[in-house]
Amino acid sequence: MSGDGGPRADVSGSFAVDVPVFQGPFRLLADLILEQKVDVCDVPVATVTDLYLSHAKDVDAWNLEEATWFLAICAVLLELKVARLTPRHVEPDEEDLLGGSPDLAYARSLELRAFRKVAVELARRLEDEAAYFTRDVGPGPEFSHLYPDPMEKVAAAELATLAAQLLRPPPTLDLTHVTPIRFTVADAITAVEARIQAIAGRPASFRELVADCEDRMHVVVRFLALLELYRDGRIELQQAATFGEIEVEWRG
Repeated sequence: MSGDGGPRADVSGSFAVDVPVFQGPFRLLADLILEQKVDVCDVPVATVTDLYLSHAKDVDAWNLEEATWFLAICAVLLELKVARLTPRHVEPDEEDLLGGSPDLAYARSLELRAFRKVAVELARRLEDEAAYFTRDVGPGPEFSHLYPDPMEKVAAAELATLAAQLLRPPPTLDLTHVTPIRFTVADAITAVEARIQAIAGRPASFRELVADCEDRMHVVVRFLALLELYRDGRIELQQAATFGEIEVEWRG
C-alpha cells in the first residue's frame, strides 16, 4: 500500500486506487462491489474521482475508453450508494405495534380469540346450510287460475298501432352529401395507359391526360393513377416550374 493514498499505475498501466478497504486496479474494485464482496458504502467515490482526475492529468495515462468506462461505473456506484443510504419503508411487525406493552398484548389476544370464534361459527353455518337448495320451479298448474291475464286490458286497436310501428319500413338515409364512387384508380390507370400509348413519340402533358374528365373528382382519381404508375416505375414525371405543366413520359 502506498504511503500517500494517491493514484498509482498497476503493471498493465490502468488506473489503480489505494483506499482503506482496497488496494489495486479500479476495475477489480468495481467488480468486487458489483458482486457484493465489498460494501459500496465503504468506498469513498469522491476520493476515487479526485484520484482519477489527478491520474488523467498525465497525457500518457489518458485513455478515452478508460475514461468512458470510469464515468459509467461511477454512475452505477453512486446509484448503489444512494440506494443503500436512503431510508427504506419497512412494514412494522407485531412487536413494533405492541411496543412491548403487556396490556396491548392481552388486548390483541382477546381480539384474536373473538376472530377465532367468528371463524368457527361461520364454518359451522356453511356446513349446516350446504344441504339446502333453492327452489327454481314455479307454482303448479292447479294455481294457473290465480295468474293475472296479461291481455285483459289490451284492445285490438292498441295491437294494431303497435304492429304498425314495428312493421313500418325504416326511413331512407339521406346520402346526398356523400360523393358517389363513379371512378376507380384501376379504371383511371387503364385510361392513362391508353392515352399515353395513343400519343406515341412524345411525352404527354397532364392536361392532355385529363381532357376527357367530367368533373373534379374524375381529375383527382386520374392524378392518383399517375402516382401509382410512377411508384411502379412505369412512367416518368417532370415539372419544369412550380405549378407548371406536368410532363408524363411512358417507360413501360
